[in-house]
Amino acid sequence: MKYKQLGSTDLKISELSFGTWAIGGAWGQSDDQEAIRGLHRAIDLGVNFFDTADVYGDGHSEELIAKATKGKENDSYIATKFCRSGDIHDINTYSPEQVRAYCEASLKRLERERIDLFQVHCPPFEIIKEGSVFQVLDELQQEGKIRYYGVSVETVEEGLYCMDNYSNVRALQVIFNVLRQKPLEQLLPKAIEKQIGILARVPLASGLLTGKFSKDSSFSSDDHRHFNRDGTAFNVGETFSGLPFEKGVELSEKVNWIKEGRGSLTQAALRWILDQEGITCAIPGFKTVKQIEDNLKAINVSTFTKQEIEKLSSFYKEEVHQHIRGVY
Repeated sequence: MKYKQLGSTDLKISELSFGTWAIGGAWGQSDDQEAIRGLHRAIDLGVNFFDTADVYGDGHSEELIAKATKGKENDSYIATKFCRSGDIHDINTYSPEQVRAYCEASLKRLERERIDLFQVHCPPFEIIKEGSVFQVLDELQQEGKIRYYGVSVETVEEGLYCMDNYSNVRALQVIFNVLRQKPLEQLLPKAIEKQIGILARVPLASGLLTGKFSKDSSFSSDDHRHFNRDGTAFNVGETFSGLPFEKGVELSEKVNWIKEGRGSLTQAALRWILDQEGITCAIPGFKTVKQIEDNLKAINVSTFTKQEIEKLSSFYKEEVHQHIRGVY
């Protein structure tokens, strides 16, 4: 396992880490004991960073992380997020009293005295521009409730604005994968310049880049890939990276060639992300021990050649970009 500095912080985190939305809920049926075994396996294999949020299973994901990291608090870093359990458009959701309440509730569920990375969870751009939430986060940091803070953003423009206007934002979480390459143009170069950590979320495009789906695949009613596939429940980009499902399956089949010599499409897709300068870590989700083990094999597969990267870049610009829905 390789470890990278998270921007200008003192945190050195595993370049392949894990998100825990799937084990919290909204990804179909999951098993808590299997989830904890998966977290333990990840830690055994060198993973020291996990991303979660207070709305993943209404806090259940945070509770599972607490159980899995019990006694290992000094060896594992936790990033969590807040604001989406309230009205994200209401400025009162970001008031000192409310943000403190979110922080204290997460600390209690995580069974920790301090949150390593506290992230605003995809707030509207107008909230980012208004900026008062960052003053609250500065206070929480000074009080020792949080070590660092960041923002999970929906668009490149939002990420650039954060970097240019809020010097204490130490990390950005962005949707980034073979089918969602826009951050390469401006966001990653700026992050390198500003020493901002970048966490790549939705790295497998909600499963499109696993090669498991056909256009006839269906999802259970409690899986966001069913109820949010067109963005009716929340931001359209969070499901299948904003691509219509059938088109996403078609496009993922066209990049199937990247798995040659790299084990699987999943491992190749993660390897591509790890190869990009400016990325601190990728955070795929999981529900089973096997998924943990399969994903982690990506760190040992062949890196992409310059020619392969250029081929994928052209493919994205010519065949993918036009089909992505929502702002990004």
